[in-house]
Amino acid sequence: MATWDDVERIATALPSVEESTTWGNRCWKVAGKTFVWVRPLGKKDRADLGDAVPDGEVMAVRVDGEGGKADLLAAEPEVCFTIPHFDGFPAVLVRLDEVEPTLLAELVEDAWRVQASPKLLRDHGPRDT
Repeated sequence: MATWDDVERIATALPSVEESTTWGNRCWKVAGKTFVWVRPLGKKDRADLGDAVPDGEVMAVRVDGEGGKADLLAAEPEVCFTIPHFDGFPAVLVRLDEVEPTLLAELVEDAWRVQASPKLLRDHGPRDT
């Protein structure tokens, strides 16, 4: 089970990250671009999800296009999900209380890589596997 403290620790360990807010919710940005954020589910989201509404908190992470989104949703269906509001948008939602620490770190770093500049990516080097 992950917490927002875990998200903060992982995100702020990456280069050029600042904590901020978007739509009144906590988020993390690299060079002004949001890559991870708190994503409360609204009434319409809950109606769209029906019985699949998660009990715990939800985090959103940027992904590498629609292909990356589809791959992640297929690989991690117990943890990652989407809503109609995110159709065509390169991000997935993550059940924070279901994500394992290793996967959380991968999701946050991969989201950072999607939004980071080429120079930051060169300076940071490849993701540890």
